[in-house]
Amino acid sequence: MIFLFVFYLDKEMILQDENFVSKEEFQAVEKKLVEEKAAHAKTKVLLAKEEEKLQFALGEVEVLSKQLEKEKLAFEKALSSVKSRALQESSKKDQLITKCNEIESHIIKQEDILNGKENEIKELQQVISQQKEIFRNHMSDFRIQKQQENYMAQVLDQKHKKASGTRQAQSRQRPREK
Repeated sequence: MIFLFVFYLDKEMILQDENFVSKEEFQAVEKKLVEEKAAHAKTKVLLAKEEEKLQFALGEVEVLSKQLEKEKLAFEKALSSVKSRALQESSKKDQLITKCNEIESHIIKQEDILNGKENEIKELQQVISQQKEIFRNHMSDFRIQKQQENYMAQVLDQKHKKASGTRQAQSRQRPREK
């Protein structure tokens, strides 16, 4: 048992040696801890400053976001107004095109009617020209016929006068014969 006790004590001493730290190591670790605490404090201060900057930047982002949203709404409203106006103008343009096409169609129909009337007038003018020519020929024939009738009447009248003059002369001569 004694042997065990000595073994146990040796073991405990070995364990104590392992758990034992020298003063120099302790002071170095303690100094390092102080330095780390100081660095930690500096980091906390820097973190606080950066958080303040972050909060300020977040505030600016929020203000800019609200302003952007307002501008976006204004732009959408203006765009909607422009689209509405463009749609109205497009509709008016389509109506004008439709009216122009109707007028153009009406003009073409009227031109066709006028061309038909002009052709009819030309045909009637040709008929009138032909009738004038026929009338001139009839008038010419009538004048010739009239001249012939007048000539025949003169000839007959002269013959009749000669015949009556001869009869009178003969009737004057006949009573003498008695």
